Amino acid sequence: MSEISAEQVAHLANLARIALTEEEIGHLTTELGQIMQAVEKVSEVATPDVVPTSHPIPLHNPLREDVPTDVLTVEQVLSGAPEHDGARFVVSAILGEEQ
Repeated sequence: MSEISAEQVAHLANLARIALTEEEIGHLTTELGQIMQAVEKVSEVATPDVVPTSHPIPLHNPLREDVPTDVLTVEQVLSGAPEHDGARFVVSAILGEEQ
């Protein structure tokens, strides 16, 4: 059985740049220990002949067929735009980028 120490929790918190109090470290040490025990229990059950799955039952993605249809003209698209230059939408520069 793997045990996790308070020092390991503090080290992980430091790597993640998370400031923890001693009380939080103690609480997380207990919780992470329980998580590790649960993972160990599952690992004991898992055998090489059991196929790993992401979902217990097969899923079907009900998407419609991708059928091409008529498209809008440039004029139709730009007709509802607040501002355009005749071929494209005109939008404000972002992140201070000027063109």
